[in-house]
Amino acid sequence: MNEISVGKDMRVSIITQARVASTRLAAKVLKTIKGKSLLAYHIQRARWSDLPIIVATTVKEQDEPIVEECKILEVPFFRGDECDVLGRYYHCARENQIDTIIRITSDCPLIDGYLIREGYEEYKRLNADYLSNSIERTFPRGLDFEIFSFRALKLAYENAKELPEREHVTPYIWKNNPNLFEIKNFSSRLNKSEYRITVDTDKDFEVIKILIEDFGVDQKGYKEIIEILDSHPEIVKINQDIKQKDYGE
Repeated sequence: MNEISVGKDMRVSIITQARVASTRLAAKVLKTIKGKSLLAYHIQRARWSDLPIIVATTVKEQDEPIVEECKILEVPFFRGDECDVLGRYYHCARENQIDTIIRITSDCPLIDGYLIREGYEEYKRLNADYLSNSIERTFPRGLDFEIFSFRALKLAYENAKELPEREHVTPYIWKNNPNLFEIKNFSSRLNKSEYRITVDTDKDFEVIKILIEDFGVDQKGYKEIIEILDSHPEIVKINQDIKQKDYGE
């Protein structure tokens, strides 16, 4: 299933999941702004972390365009089960001998690789099994990352039974078994969790389009993006009523 080798010496890697199917905005990661796909923006900014990246997509034929985009972007990809996303992550990590997995999702075109790097350094310092900036939200939605060990991923893969646990990859770790794992939250000093810079609907896409076309935020770090949103409540208002799907929906 692994079409491009990422190197056998790699021990830590970002794995970002991507697929065409989406209930609220089909093929959203392939939508374009200024002639460039959202997936391309996502990969470009994740590369700021200076960590290896793999795109984990599905074996379904409809995801061939994602594979073709990965080839253009020269980013390794892995193909696995569409619904068992936990299994997709596990097999990707095992095949590429990854000890530390950084999970992000490709519907976040303004993800910040420098922020991910900060999180990874904190994960190492704390010697945690799992660290995320989304347990107690302080960052805008769209900057989410989770970092966890292969040991934790393997236990989840072998023991998670419920469908939401398989679909959302990490609930077995942070939801059901806090006694088994050392779990840490990565917080921001200021709470900006009310901002939404992920893409799940047309309104979300409109916000990202304005931010990139009018403010050039694809070249800016997350703090500068927050400053722009602070100064432009009319942009924030566009998608502030969008409700993120809850766990299990």
